[in-house]
Amino acid sequence: MKIIVPIDFSENSIQALEFAIFMADKKHGQITLVHVVEVVYDFASQAAIALDSMFTDGENLLRKLVAKYEVSGVKLDYKLTEGVASISVARIADEINANLIVMGTQGASGIKKALMGTTAVTLIREANCPVLVVPAQANVAEIKKVTLALEFANHEERFIDWIIFMCEKWGLGLEILHVQTNQGFKEELIILGMENYLKKKYPDLSVRIHTFYAESAAEGLDLYMQEHDHMILVMCHAHRNLWDHIIQKSKSIQMAYHTHIPLLILS
Repeated sequence: MKIIVPIDFSENSIQALEFAIFMADKKHGQITLVHVVEVVYDFASQAAIALDSMFTDGENLLRKLVAKYEVSGVKLDYKLTEGVASISVARIADEINANLIVMGTQGASGIKKALMGTTAVTLIREANCPVLVVPAQANVAEIKKVTLALEFANHEERFIDWIIFMCEKWGLGLEILHVQTNQGFKEELIILGMENYLKKKYPDLSVRIHTFYAESAAEGLDLYMQEHDHMILVMCHAHRNLWDHIIQKSKSIQMAYHTHIPLLILS
C-alpha cells in the first residue's frame, strides 16, 4: 500500500504521519512524505536565495523524519517540490499511484475556515485517490472502528468493497451509517436489502447498520458523531464540476471543515 503524507513539520502533520504508519502494511507498505515549498516574492531578486534556503531546510527536516521513523519497519521516502500544496500533492499521488493520502488539518470555523482548511478541502477535490483528514484534536490512538456513511446509491458498491478490505488489513471493526430523511416501507426495504447484500457477499463479516432519522444528512451525521467516538468516519465524495460546486456544496467537503474525528473521503 502506497501512502502519501503531506508534511509541513507542524505537530499535527507529524500526528498524521504516525497515523499513516499505523495504517501501513509493514511488509509491503510504503509512505512518501511530501513537503511543498510555497513562496510569495516581493522582489524577483529574492527568489533564488529564498528557494535555496527553504529547500535546504526542508530536505534536512525530511531526512531527520525518515531516520526517526524508520524503526517502524515501514519503508519511508520523501519528495520535496515547489508549488501549490494541494495541486502538488495530488499530482505526486498520481505519479506514484498512491492508494491513500493522510493529511493533518487544524480545522476551523467562520472566517478562519477560509484560511486554515483550504489546503485539505482543495486536496479532496483534486485527488484521484482516497484522502484521510486527521484533525488536530483527534485521538488516533483510540481508533477502534470504521463507520461508512452510505446513501445506498449505485456508485457506492466499489467503496464498500474497498473499505471492507482495508478494515481487515487495519484490524478495525466496521459499521454502516444510513441517514433517513423520510420514514416508510420503502426505506425499510432498502435497509433490509443492504443487510442481505452484505450477508450474501461477505458471509463472515460482522457489521452493524445504524439508521438515523433526521431532517438532513448533515444533521444525522452530527447526531451520530455526538453518540459515537473512537472511529474513522468514511464518506463518498463524487467529483462535481465547478458549477455544481457553486450550486450545491458537497456534504463530505462540509464535514472536512469541522469534524473532530478522522474523516476518510473516498472518490
